[in-house]
Amino acid sequence: MALKISDECINCDVCEPECPNGAISQGEEFYVIDPQLCTECVGHYGEPQCMAVCPVDCIDKDPERPEDKESLYQKYLRLTAA
Repeated sequence: MALKISDECINCDVCEPECPNGAISQGEEFYVIDPQLCTECVGHYGEPQCMAVCPVDCIDKDPERPEDKESLYQKYLRLTAA
């Protein structure tokens, strides 16, 4: 499942550069994650890097976008295809 940033985000700017897929960007009020680009770092790292660096723990799985590890890996392969 893609990740989602809650409105508890303090716009600290640490998550955006950590995303290997460029899925995180500044939204109108706080950072947002593009679910089409989010692979939860599957294929890149063992854990979501944005969650690891977030100082306020405002990033969690988006219950509206369920995806298993295999579908996240397939998305990773599509995004990194040359």
